[in-house]
Amino acid sequence: MRNDSPKSGFATRAIHHGYDPLDYHGALNPPVFLTSTYAFDRSDTGSARFAGAAQGYVYSRVGNPTASVLESRIAALEEGEAALATSSGMGALTAVLWTLLNAGDEIIADKTLYGCTFSLLRHHIQRFGVAVRFVDLTDPAALPAALSSKTRVVLTETPANPNMRVVDIAACAEICRRAGCLLVVDNTYCTPYLQRPLSLGADLVVHSATKYLGGHGDLLAGIVVGSKAHIEQLRFIGVKELNGACISAIDAFLVLRGLKTLSLRMERHCQTARRLASDLEAAPQVARVDYPGLDSHPQRALAGRQMKAFGGMIALELKGGLAAGRAFMDALKLATRAVSLGDAETLVQHPASMTHATYDSEERLRHGFTDGLIRLSVGLEDYEDLRDDLLGALARIAR
Repeated sequence: MRNDSPKSGFATRAIHHGYDPLDYHGALNPPVFLTSTYAFDRSDTGSARFAGAAQGYVYSRVGNPTASVLESRIAALEEGEAALATSSGMGALTAVLWTLLNAGDEIIADKTLYGCTFSLLRHHIQRFGVAVRFVDLTDPAALPAALSSKTRVVLTETPANPNMRVVDIAACAEICRRAGCLLVVDNTYCTPYLQRPLSLGADLVVHSATKYLGGHGDLLAGIVVGSKAHIEQLRFIGVKELNGACISAIDAFLVLRGLKTLSLRMERHCQTARRLASDLEAAPQVARVDYPGLDSHPQRALAGRQMKAFGGMIALELKGGLAAGRAFMDALKLATRAVSLGDAETLVQHPASMTHATYDSEERLRHGFTDGLIRLSVGLEDYEDLRDDLLGALARIAR
């Protein structure tokens, strides 16, 4: 019995795809397989599996039945052929880069990235002979001039963390296709519910599943989605032999739990964030709000074309700069001062001293965000309570 079909809606696939309870004694939820290794009925069975000539599990660094359900389900939601689950978002990204790149190759990266991604590219991967160039990919016309015969990967987030810049995925994908390099898109902020980069031409999609996919702030996980050929390469080289960042069965189970409510949660995150962004933009203490759903956002039209809705992340800067931003964060009573995003709780943090502290002050300005920027991950609380908390904090610091 199959509980969904290729024509099923997003929520139906998120709940049912890739699992039949009748295959597992009627268990409604996929069992958690807590095992490191797997037995073979014969020695030649093990040999065949290790050689890739037979299907089956050999060791949980390479595959686990609980993780397999998650991988099948995420691939269906992202409309990709296959997926690989990892122990973190950085585990997913490094599996991609360590597998696809060799010394002498080159990466073109958008100029604004999550702090640890930036640090990997700016401070570490170049030590192994891989060149990195940062380019403003919000202007697709800048990409062809940046490409060279050595470019193997173009990497972007959209919307970008933390300042909500939006990159035209389809335009960049077409340029990469003509140049013979791969476009990798970090889709953490949107999830496949809001945006599906593969359908726009991207080659690989990465996620920190810690965030919206899990949705409850109680796990660490990453995801890569793409063609079957790429995913098998990442599984058997990137994870098995290079970074070892395999997902645990428990975390795979928890992400599967999160997917069941993903569409409902994303609708609520988006609805509340859009209202709060408007409220904050109208507040006299606020100098700037970056949210793709606002008419003031320079890429509002592009975001409307490639995203179903505008997400649950808001960036803002107060007129008093960094000092005012810190005072605002400390004056909040409902929102929680914490890094990460996509949780049920509203989280607020200061990128320059927290998630993006890997950029120095000059790099922050050069890469598109200021020391005074505040990042808000809008949770699932009632809108009125969040509005009163945010506007109340602004009023208190103004006094």
